[in-house]
Amino acid sequence: MAPSTPSTSVSAQPAASASTSATSTSTSTCTKAEGQPLRTVAVLGASYGGARAAHILAHGLPPHWRVVLVDRNSHMNHLYVLPRYAVLPGHEHKAFIPYDNVFQPPPKTEPVDVSRHVLLHANVLELREHELTLDRAFPEHGVPARTLRFDYLVYALGSHLPAPINLWGPVADEELEQHGVVDIVRGTKEGGVAWLKKFQKRVERASSVLVVGGGALGIQYATDIAEIYPATRVTLLHSRHRLLPRFDEGMHTEILSTLSALNVCTILGDRLDLASLAAKSARDGAERVVRTQSGREVRAELVLLCTGQTPNTGLLRAAFPRAVVPDGPNKGMARVRRTMQLAELVDDDDDGADLPAHKHKAASTAVQQQQQQDQAEESPVESSRVERQDEREAEAAAPAVEAAEAAEEDAGAGEEEAEEEEEPEPEPVEEDPRTRVAAEHIFAIGDAADAFGAVNAGHNAFFQGEVAARNILKLIKREEREAAKAQPASKPQAEQEPAPATDVASENPEPAPQAPASEEGADEEDLELEKYVPGAPAIKVSLGLTKSVYQFQGMIGTRDKEPADLDVHLIWRYFGHRVDREDLEREAQDDKAQSQRERERERMQEKGAVAASA
Repeated sequence: MAPSTPSTSVSAQPAASASTSATSTSTSTCTKAEGQPLRTVAVLGASYGGARAAHILAHGLPPHWRVVLVDRNSHMNHLYVLPRYAVLPGHEHKAFIPYDNVFQPPPKTEPVDVSRHVLLHANVLELREHELTLDRAFPEHGVPARTLRFDYLVYALGSHLPAPINLWGPVADEELEQHGVVDIVRGTKEGGVAWLKKFQKRVERASSVLVVGGGALGIQYATDIAEIYPATRVTLLHSRHRLLPRFDEGMHTEILSTLSALNVCTILGDRLDLASLAAKSARDGAERVVRTQSGREVRAELVLLCTGQTPNTGLLRAAFPRAVVPDGPNKGMARVRRTMQLAELVDDDDDGADLPAHKHKAASTAVQQQQQQDQAEESPVESSRVERQDEREAEAAAPAVEAAEAAEEDAGAGEEEAEEEEEPEPEPVEEDPRTRVAAEHIFAIGDAADAFGAVNAGHNAFFQGEVAARNILKLIKREEREAAKAQPASKPQAEQEPAPATDVASENPEPAPQAPASEEGADEEDLELEKYVPGAPAIKVSLGLTKSVYQFQGMIGTRDKEPADLDVHLIWRYFGHRVDREDLEREAQDDKAQSQRERERERMQEKGAVAASA
């Protein structure tokens, strides 16, 4: 899941993309490198997949290329801790990670100049084949108008989130404007922290809670509320007969046992009658009665709909209508090939071949010409071309992402609308022969992509981002190799060095050594685009404050000593911050003390109001 959506524009502020990018980027990104205008790879969405793609690109692009990373949030919103932090006070600030080091190399690696790459805190309003429209211009970052032209694009805008973790929506069942969470703070750490604190207070006030949806999100909300507020009556309603049906039955058994131990009333195989939600309670604190489709009545003061996650592909649909699935279980997802390139349906009378390369090249040349006009100022940019991202780095980074996903969502909302019958584990999905590449230069990853059965999860977006980034680097290398072949010789024949004199014995000298055919073939093979193959479903779900259950590579296990903040410092490290739990805890303690003072003030005010009315 990813928090970025192209909604109404807000007052955006540029965010630093690296230790030097906030200052030096203002000159370097609008200049030329080695006499060439900077060309652009745009990455939309800076969450798990988008950040990984941007990082690999920043370390692998030639000097005259730059990454422009765009996200509507000023900080990375770590979604997997939001359910916990929306119930348990004192940790809110840990969920919002600065993007300052998103392009920086990992520790103990060779320093890299990342100053030409830039992160823009903005909304994307419109997408076209080779340009996009932002809600504001960034002249200080080489984007003088609201239109940003790009040569390649990674679409990583994720999905529209369920209401209980949608920081851009109302708090629980409260009215947005009435309770002070207004548009001006949306997309900022300040606004996110305020949202979570208001949610905590709403949960604390509730005498009974109905959680709708038995995916990971609903399970975490139900168990956390039940453990933190044992006097609160908690009900979990799930449309399927088994919790987390895409995973082994042992997961269901373990979760159901914990729900029972926490006195959560669990209703399986029934759905909420949404019409019964229309009648709200007459006053705050009063329960209302909602019904299931079978006619069962459930009393609850607060209803949390942990369902309804939908792909955020509106921009793609407008630009490439045939590339977005119109209906069915994958409705709204972007079609992709295994290279993660955007795909579209082939007409019945079409031969099904991919789009010819010249279509992309012609458009890309036009982009270059326009960028050359926009990038008028010239100043040298330090050359720091880096070889392709080392596989060992990926292996080191991926476990950090998985370890930090202590509340893996597994697209819990999507499970609610599936068929009642449990289906066996799906076989690997092959590419649809009815599709072809819609745009060679556009890649879709994460929750927005229909990625061959991969569950919607941060670790899958991470690996898809790697595939997309490496394939872009290969396409650029192909393009530059072809351009080099088309270049005339550097010296006219007459200026070439004369051949050395030979004696009679060497009238037929041996030819100059040639690269073996096998090496040339290997080089060509190295530029073959990588194909994504999803791994087996993996998940980790917290069950109350200290327990969790996980499935990884077919194995199921539990842990009984989970930290309250769900090891959030690990994901901070993934985003380039060398912090320990204690570093974040000190700030949390200060924040918790402030929250306690505010709560005490509110209690005193309530007592005063009651005394005044007596």
